[in-house]
Amino acid sequence: MTQFGRARLEDWPLDPEITYLNHGTVGVTPRAVMAAQQAIRDEIERQPARYLIRELAHLHDMPEPEQPRLRAAAAAVGARIGAAGDDLVFVDNATAGANAVLRSLPWGPGDEVLVTDHGYGALALAAEGVIRGAGGVVRTVDLSRAAAGPDAFVDAIARGIGGRTRLAIVDHVTSGSALVLPIERIVAECRKRGVPVLVDGAHVPGAMPLDIGAIGADWYVANLHKWAMAPRSCGILWTPVHRQAAMHAPVLSWGLDRGYTMEFDWMGTRDPSPWLAAPAGFAFLESLGLDALWKWNHMLAWGGAHVLAARWGTAFETPEEMIGCMATVRLPESAGSSPEDAQRLRSALLFEDCIEAPVLCLKDGLHVRVCAQAYNEPGDYERLAEAVASRVG
Repeated sequence: MTQFGRARLEDWPLDPEITYLNHGTVGVTPRAVMAAQQAIRDEIERQPARYLIRELAHLHDMPEPEQPRLRAAAAAVGARIGAAGDDLVFVDNATAGANAVLRSLPWGPGDEVLVTDHGYGALALAAEGVIRGAGGVVRTVDLSRAAAGPDAFVDAIARGIGGRTRLAIVDHVTSGSALVLPIERIVAECRKRGVPVLVDGAHVPGAMPLDIGAIGADWYVANLHKWAMAPRSCGILWTPVHRQAAMHAPVLSWGLDRGYTMEFDWMGTRDPSPWLAAPAGFAFLESLGLDALWKWNHMLAWGGAHVLAARWGTAFETPEEMIGCMATVRLPESAGSSPEDAQRLRSALLFEDCIEAPVLCLKDGLHVRVCAQAYNEPGDYERLAEAVASRVG
């Protein structure tokens, strides 16, 4: 089999008639990982009470398992992303992890949460919903355009910190604009000013090398069902030891006040198979060859962005160091400027051209975000370029 390209589609259950350029939105689970998840489910159903009550986690009134299955899975995941297993807990997704952080912090009148205009909108809303009852506010930093380079992003966030800033939420890789931010530098600037940092790494595990411990953040949340190939829904929350005592799970249950991992590992009866299958997702990635995969995906995203911009007559000026395995390219003005225009074009691409790619309405116009994965190849981006050009000129 060819190492990468459309020949690899057989490893995923994707419809081969669709040109799929949207891996980053909700992920695509490989067949091998789906099989691993089903094997876990089958094992659970043979002895569900024993598995879930005695073996999955340490529950308050049961003998402690020699190695709780969730802790073993967390250790296996942590070994791949530079984190100790007991500093990691599983959550449904990065948004759930961020909510846990926000709801675990004390808030008072005038307190500010700092976000950026490149951040994921759901986290800004979560912050607003948590702190407004205490009289706090969310303040948004207007970041520079992508062409300005990493220094401009660091400087803008540093300047945005004020005397009432109690938390900064910063993306490691931005969702809509698809930029790899200089996260270590940003965290360092926030810490210099005494501001804790929650890093949203939703698009990072599996997409690029990651050493969470080296970043220096106060919390790190991420999804594993996007680029790390875990089944949905599977996310992680990383918390350093000195902050764990104050953390509480988004759903309080028998683990309340019994420690960080106990509180998060049992939030009631649920299907734990996506979390337990997360190591299988990393194993699948490793079977592809991580370094080769990352190079392939970056080449496709970087090269594809230039193909799109050239065909549409728009500029793509983002520095290469800020591109990972996604890129966002501006559409020509003839494509429109409203959310309704974006939705019409996205629907036309999917239902008439059989191309799945997000069309986004950002503050400077309409854009298309393209993702790159092992099953993509250069012709996919050429197909998108021509399909859009035929519709908007």
